[in-house]
Amino acid sequence: MPELPEVETTVRGLARVLDGERIARIETRRAGLRRPFPPDLVQVLTGATVTGLGRRAKYGLIHVDRGQTMVFHLGMSGRWRIDPDELGRHDHLVLETGSGGRLALCDPRRFGSVDLIASDALEAWPAFAALGPEPLGQALTSAHLRAALAGRSAAIKLMLLDQRIVAGLGNIYVCEALFRARIDPRRAAGTVSAAALARLVPEIRGVIAEAIEAGGSTLRDYMRPDGELGYFSKQFDVYDRAGQACTCCGAPITRISQGGRSTWFCPACQT
Repeated sequence: MPELPEVETTVRGLARVLDGERIARIETRRAGLRRPFPPDLVQVLTGATVTGLGRRAKYGLIHVDRGQTMVFHLGMSGRWRIDPDELGRHDHLVLETGSGGRLALCDPRRFGSVDLIASDALEAWPAFAALGPEPLGQALTSAHLRAALAGRSAAIKLMLLDQRIVAGLGNIYVCEALFRARIDPRRAAGTVSAAALARLVPEIRGVIAEAIEAGGSTLRDYMRPDGELGYFSKQFDVYDRAGQACTCCGAPITRISQGGRSTWFCPACQT
C-alpha cells in the first residue's frame, strides 16, 4: 500500500505538470473505485483551474478555483500516470489539461477513492477530522506523544499506526523509525520512556524525509507518476529483512505479527 512518502512523491510529481493548469476534460471510465465517483465530479472540474496541490496523511489533494478540492487515496495499488502513450484497462479516471497533458489514475485492485470536498470544509471532513499531527509538522513533539500514549497498554508499534496519534504513518516507516530509535515494537506504549520518545520524534521525521527524497518505496505495484520506481526500499534496515543480519549489531532480524500486520525488528538493538 502506498504510504505517506509515496503519496507525497506522487503529489510533487503531479504538481509539476498540473499546478496552474486548466482541466479541459475529465473522464470517468468506470462508476468508481472503492466507492462511486462523486456525481458532480465531471461538472465541477471541467474548465476549472488547478490552484495548488497538497497532502494530508495518505491522501492527495488537488485544489481548484471553484472552491472545491479533489481528494484521492491510492488504496493498495493506485498510482497516477503522466502522459501515458495509451490508456489501459486499469486507468479509471483521466484528466486532460488545456496545454495538452493527460493524467490517468490507474488502480488495478480498485481500493482507492476519489472525493470532491468544499475546500473550506476539508479539516471537518470525517476522514480528516480525527487525524493526528503530520509527521513532518511542528505539532508532532515528544510531549504530544507522551500525552497521547499515557496509560496505553497496546504496543507502541500499533499505537503509531493509529492515525489519531500521528497522521499518515504506515507499517514500513514505523518499523524503520522504531529501529532507529532503539525501541522494542512490543513495548506497551504507556511505558516508553520520555527519553525514548524524544529519540523517536526526530527518527520519524528523518525516515519520512529520506523516503520522500528517494521517491518512496517500491515493493510491488507502486511507481512514481513519471514511471520511475521508489528507491527507499534499498535502504531498509529491518523491514522485510527477517533472518538477515542487523545493519547495526549483526544479530538476525526477527519478524512477528502485531494486529494482523508483520513487524520486523532487531531484538538485540531494540529493547
